[in-house]
Amino acid sequence: MRSYPRNSPEAAARILALVLISDGHVCRSEFETLKQLDGVRHFGLDPQKMPGIVQTFCEDLLMEGFDGRSLLSRMGDGLMASLMAEVDDLHLRAQVLRLATAVAHADKHLSEGETAMIQAIHDLWQTSPFNVAAAKAEINRPALALAGSA
Repeated sequence: MRSYPRNSPEAAARILALVLISDGHVCRSEFETLKQLDGVRHFGLDPQKMPGIVQTFCEDLLMEGFDGRSLLSRMGDGLMASLMAEVDDLHLRAQVLRLATAVAHADKHLSEGETAMIQAIHDLWQTSPFNVAAAKAEINRPALALAGSA
């Protein structure tokens, strides 16, 4: 698995990529939400680079032997902790979580994989617990409202 400099735009974008692929596929609505929110630009990343970050991450997972089962269970605690440790700036973490939540809601369905991944990120970063019921209630809200001031 490639590593990125701590708190780099690429490290933050890869965590967002985790959420994007956590339900087994990336929908157009998820990338459209990122574009609408000008999301990754908040990390200092050129939006044109986000698809490449997702692709590179998927390639890394394949090299690690990922076989399509649950992403979270296949990655294991060590790899997940390693990826999360690359972002330790609290403000950047908050931006990543806001965008991850908005992206997870983009297709109007919060999958089990997305829920588990966002919860795992909250747990590893020791942030406020992810409230699944509240998140599902947010699905009908516009993406711009979900992103807050990101």
